[in-house]
Amino acid sequence: MTQSLSKEELFTPYLCGLVADLLQIKGLKLVTAESCTGGMISAACTDLAGSSNWFDRGFVTYSNDAKTELLGVEERLLRRAGAVCEGVARAMVEGALAHSHAQVAVAVTGVAGPTGGSPAKPVGTVWFGFAVPGQVVTEKCHFDGDRAQVRAATVRHALARLVELLG
Repeated sequence: MTQSLSKEELFTPYLCGLVADLLQIKGLKLVTAESCTGGMISAACTDLAGSSNWFDRGFVTYSNDAKTELLGVEERLLRRAGAVCEGVARAMVEGALAHSHAQVAVAVTGVAGPTGGSPAKPVGTVWFGFAVPGQVVTEKCHFDGDRAQVRAATVRHALARLVELLG
């Protein structure tokens, strides 16, 4: 018995392929810095054969200590604003670039749920940081659904925005 994949499940490998093609055409490498996705973006990228040609490394920085130790995110920022904010997404993406051999980076930090949300940062809130040569972009999104759906939507959005920014 074979199980068919949903459109969303098919879309992620497609997006990864586009990212891979764009990076290779431009001679660039990608690094990821992930909190709420726990390495899912890296896993999606490295599912593609030949990804070592364009994928440098991934940082899974789930704890605040990991964000500070591996990416250089300032403890003061984490204490003041919390891990899910624009400043942390920006610091994560810049730290990923600084601690890698990549020229392109994506960072995600969010509240995947089902717990951990607040009125200011409800479950489904995700901050993204993107760095491409000459540009750093941050943005906030909100995704509906359970933990798995929020995390999957975060991966798809990260890859789709990379395609846009690299295209």
